[in-house]
Amino acid sequence: MTTMNISLPETLKDFVDTQVQEQGYSTSSEYVRTLIRNDQVKRAEQRLAALMLESLESGPAISVNETYWNNKREALKQRHPAQ
Repeated sequence: MTTMNISLPETLKDFVDTQVQEQGYSTSSEYVRTLIRNDQVKRAEQRLAALMLESLESGPAISVNETYWNNKREALKQRHPAQ
């Protein structure tokens, strides 16, 4: 694990110290790591939502059923015949 030093105004340091105490974190580093992980999750969820919206706006829906997959397999066989 690497080390990162940050500078905080006294009010923010007090806030972090309070959160560590009240939320049961063992150290301020643990608290900050949790904040960063939560931000990573939030950003991943935002990206997923954007991709889902993009998908919904990409055109009319198609039915993905056995016929669809059989046609896909056949197209792949034609593009890549057995050698």
